Amino acid sequence: MPVSPASLSLIFLLCQLTGPAASGAQQELVGAVGGSVTFPLTHSVDRIDSIIWIFKSTTLITIQPTTTNKPDTVIVSKNHNKGRVDFLHGNYSLKLSKLSKNDSGAYSVQIHSSSLQEPFTQEYGLRVYEHLSKPKITLGLKSNKNGTCVTNLTCFLERGGEDVTYSWKTLGKTSNESHNGSFLPITWTLREKDMTFICMARNPISSNSSNPIFARKLCEVIAGDLDPIMCLRIFLLLIFLVLVSIIIWRQRRKESNEEKRMDTHLEIPNCSPPSGETAEYDTISNPNMEKPHSLLTSPNTPKLFIYEKVI
Repeated sequence: MPVSPASLSLIFLLCQLTGPAASGAQQELVGAVGGSVTFPLTHSVDRIDSIIWIFKSTTLITIQPTTTNKPDTVIVSKNHNKGRVDFLHGNYSLKLSKLSKNDSGAYSVQIHSSSLQEPFTQEYGLRVYEHLSKPKITLGLKSNKNGTCVTNLTCFLERGGEDVTYSWKTLGKTSNESHNGSFLPITWTLREKDMTFICMARNPISSNSSNPIFARKLCEVIAGDLDPIMCLRIFLLLIFLVLVSIIIWRQRRKESNEEKRMDTHLEIPNCSPPSGETAEYDTISNPNMEKPHSLLTSPNTPKLFIYEKVI
């Protein structure tokens, strides 16, 4: 059935009136904590009456453009947003600064015009990420037999771990290798050249890498690990050595005390004359002293008094 020119004109007019309201797919944006992000606004709407930016069904900012040289009327709904919202004159793209994790969510913009039956709408999704910290590495199950070291490494982040991808870089082989994922199995022998393992973590706004892990040093640590039976044997040996040390120390202390007691019993000198001997005393002569009268004695009479003068 042929379409009349009048019908075509009507269809074209309806498309002009309703076409701009179709905004297309949602735009996904990312930002960093403390940084800024711009919501791009592209449209072909003439005679704009107002522009409304919305965050999670709440009006964020309202703009009423002027046709004169006067500045546009801008109304910010919340005081804490006044210092961090701005827009680009001409197309009214929104710039949001001082981002935080709470700014993640759904955004939309509505352009109202008397030339449109429905407002033009564009939707956005914003994800705010933290800058990644330095990845950490933990050592998993391990063994070291016959010079072959078998273990695994696990890479993780202490903070900022949202939407993170992990990869490993292995250096030291004939050709450097890469491995995706936070888990890395390792098999290395002492005859091989030393190898270096580095974990790399990425999110949409940043990346960071771990400290290098060396295979030789890692396997030396594994070789130094002991099984529970060996640990028990060493523990018992240590207890035995401690007991022996205590016994030796007590024995030496006992011997030392006995020696001290023997030293205190020193021999006291004997001041008495030996048996069978008489003590000799010096007699000091006095010229003024009169000599005692001699008793009459006969040659056969024994002397009763004997004075001995020692010069």
